[in-house]
Amino acid sequence: MEQRAIGFISEEEYLARERVSEGKYEYYEGEVFAMAGASRKHNLIVTNVISELRSQLKKKPCRVYPSDMRLKTEATGLYTYPDVMVVCGKELFGDENMDTLLNPDVIIEVLSDSTESYDRGDKFRNYRTLKSLNTYLMISQNSRRMEMYTVNKDGSWTLTEADDDRPLMILESIGCDLKLDEIYDKTEDD
Repeated sequence: MEQRAIGFISEEEYLARERVSEGKYEYYEGEVFAMAGASRKHNLIVTNVISELRSQLKKKPCRVYPSDMRLKTEATGLYTYPDVMVVCGKELFGDENMDTLLNPDVIIEVLSDSTESYDRGDKFRNYRTLKSLNTYLMISQNSRRMEMYTVNKDGSWTLTEADDDRPLMILESIGCDLKLDEIYDKTEDD
């Protein structure tokens, strides 16, 4: 996390504050971290991803969530807001408020200059503790590139890349594909 912690509180206090907050905050080991706003390009990429996935998952028992759905990695206690999550089958939530998802199948992060090292490092280490997670996709906002990690039966992860030479990313676990041209549609500077 690039941001400095802005406080030390209990998990219960974090959730109570977060549910009435106008901003979004991550929580880890008692510390609260303010999340920065996203750029125009970042938002367009997220919108394109959600649109593509929702269209392809219409007849499947899967739901696509934008960055307003909180995620908790139970094994480590991290609360965060991934850019996109997909859960297939029964959703598990932290409590009756149904605002903290526990079991995503797919997590997608759009990389920014300020969060890229965190998304690739500590955040991915936390995500890998999720027993439900089978696909982690990172999308660059600075170049036309996607990197997808999929878990193998032995628990290791395999990297697949998409770029202008290989413009299609297939998310086998949910039966979807993402085309580079669709993901970066209308993101070029005018």
